[in-house]
Amino acid sequence: MPKKTIDEKFYLVREDVLPEAMQKTLEAKQLLERGKAGSVWEAVREVDLSRSAFYKYRDTVFPFHTIVKERIITLFFHLEDRSGTLSQLLGLVASCQCNILTIHQTIPLQGRANVTLSLNVTDMNVSLDEMLTRLKKLEFVEKVEVLGSGA
Repeated sequence: MPKKTIDEKFYLVREDVLPEAMQKTLEAKQLLERGKAGSVWEAVREVDLSRSAFYKYRDTVFPFHTIVKERIITLFFHLEDRSGTLSQLLGLVASCQCNILTIHQTIPLQGRANVTLSLNVTDMNVSLDEMLTRLKKLEFVEKVEVLGSGA
């Protein structure tokens, strides 16, 4: 299992100083989100980016508006399948004063399950970074991603 990093920090960086690979990763993610590319391979080919660079940056670079401007975020979790994990996860989210809008959990396979939560974060009492840090500290959480946000 990959080592969890719990001391992640986020920075606001102007686009023109981002490395080209990060800019192209953002373009490829946008193509995928809008359905203009049917696969990662198509998206990276369209923007002239290697797949390895895309996978290196895809979980680390986000358009500013997707995290800050909107008050609804969608989180993706890869969890160990243990009794009570969803309850603990939802309890932590609720303790941060997030309103849970939707929950989708896959059937566990090989001891792992995927969960997607859409949250209204208007009244959140901690920063997004702090909540993500707390979520990553949960023993059964293998991965947390911010998938996006919407109005």
